[in-house]
Amino acid sequence: MSEKPTVLVAAAALVDADGRVLICQRPEGKQLAGLWEFPGGKVEAGETPEACLIRELEEELGIQVAKACLAPFVFASHEYESFHLLMPLYLCRRWEGKVTALEHKALAWVKPNRMDDYPMPPADAPLVAWLRDLL
Repeated sequence: MSEKPTVLVAAAALVDADGRVLICQRPEGKQLAGLWEFPGGKVEAGETPEACLIRELEEELGIQVAKACLAPFVFASHEYESFHLLMPLYLCRRWEGKVTALEHKALAWVKPNRMDDYPMPPADAPLVAWLRDLL
């Protein structure tokens, strides 16, 4: 039996004043291109999920987030063909700067009850129900 590596990815649900959540469209040339996801990325060796999000949100969206503004919310555990994904999702309602698509094909601010209109990777989709219940 071959064991699949576990990959830790941190993601954020940025929530605006109207209760909309930011989702990002994966660019062409990347795995799962065209699908919509929560911003975030792979946690590097020696990095905490919060530090990863602070770094990724600046790289991907050009915003600054304080660790105190990241609230652990729910997590996904999903088996892909070649690895197992463990993805904590944090809620964030405060950030500095203007959200800009620096690495994604497109961005959308969406009410959780409309997220079914946006195809998402298998690991992201189940998290939407939790956001619907909260928001």
